[in-house]
Amino acid sequence: MSGERVLQLRGELITLAQAVKAAGLASTGGQAKALVREGAFLVNGEVETRPGRKLRAGDRFGTASEGEWAITA
Repeated sequence: MSGERVLQLRGELITLAQAVKAAGLASTGGQAKALVREGAFLVNGEVETRPGRKLRAGDRFGTASEGEWAITA
């Protein structure tokens, strides 16, 4: 997919809220959690509202307007 961005893991996993912040889609962890709870993000094509959702290598997250990020090891 053109325009896809990659977020590389530093460990085995990252939470969705941490990934949102790391991707620059939120300026604080609290803002990232609030955005996730509002249903603003998709994980592997499905709406996800749990900020603590664990993402591992191979998962994808993003928004309709901002595009998608792929999680890599």
